[in-house]
Amino acid sequence: MEWQLLDSVPEDERRRFLSLARRRRFEKGEVVFHGGDPGDTLHFVASGRFCVRVETSLGVTAMLALIGPGDYFGILALLDGARPQRSASIVALERSETLSVRKGEFEELRQRFPAVSELLLKALGEQVRRLSDSLVEAMYTPVETRVIRRLLEAAKVWDGQVPGSVVPLTQEDLAELAGTTRPTTNKVLRQAEERGWVRVGRGRVELVDPDALAKRAERD
Repeated sequence: MEWQLLDSVPEDERRRFLSLARRRRFEKGEVVFHGGDPGDTLHFVASGRFCVRVETSLGVTAMLALIGPGDYFGILALLDGARPQRSASIVALERSETLSVRKGEFEELRQRFPAVSELLLKALGEQVRRLSDSLVEAMYTPVETRVIRRLLEAAKVWDGQVPGSVVPLTQEDLAELAGTTRPTTNKVLRQAEERGWVRVGRGRVELVDPDALAKRAERD
């Protein structure tokens, strides 16, 4: 497994660094950590998928992003001063495995290989851009387009945007990702099913015509 954050580290050093990592296994639905928890580890995803969740003061839960193999999570807490806290919760969507390294080990790697910090800043910049785009999209993009875009993005995390690709998310999950309600998401998916673009099942959506979905997602 390759992680972009470690691209600038020589192979032997990368191997040594990962040998210090603790292998962690999570079952479906298991919480890795909650928002507000102390944060002292960085997780590299070796297998499986996770979601990023936040909860408002009113108790409303939102799914912000999906994380798959080759990704990592927990970096913000490691950059958050002497008493870092998690900014969101991470939940396993299926049986998954990570390699976790402590803050001190990661700081040592950054000091020895400054290019790691450059890659980290680039990744954080991309994250800020995605969040900004999501905010603008939530304000001005029709909900049908948002649901289809989130569905296609989820497909990339699993089997890819190809015919027959299955996204094992509930309609409630897709609604959270799109910033809408489950009934609205159900309506969008049923219309897409009538057009022959998807096949909707219990806790899953199968892509039948991803090209048509992609064209629809680009219209607005």
